[in-house]
Amino acid sequence: MDQLYIQETALTPEVIFRPSDGTFVISGKSIPEDAESFYSPILDWVDQFSKNVSCEVHLSIELEFFNISSSKRLLFLMYKLNELVDQGEKVEITWMCKENDDDMYEVGQDYAFMVNIPFHFYANGEKMLA
Repeated sequence: MDQLYIQETALTPEVIFRPSDGTFVISGKSIPEDAESFYSPILDWVDQFSKNVSCEVHLSIELEFFNISSSKRLLFLMYKLNELVDQGEKVEITWMCKENDDDMYEVGQDYAFMVNIPFHFYANGEKMLA
């Protein structure tokens, strides 16, 4: 399976999903006008990856900000990863935000409560107590 790479734009995040080592990264801003069309290929890729998981999965999310429609798509992505956990696969999520960005931290906390995936929180590269 090929790596998924989507270059960052002013409205969309950089996406790097490497199936070889299970490293998934989403970073930047996510404010596309049509979040469904942006995230659909990502969700489809995860569906294909899920058919032959051969490693642990580590999703790293480092978004400066995102809109409501992106929030919904990110939750769908986490639900798909949660299905892997339900199948016995190891999945972890690292949620990164800037120090004192309470809004982004709280959004990460909300996601952590909605899925059965271990979350690790970092602010400016320093591990936070969740």
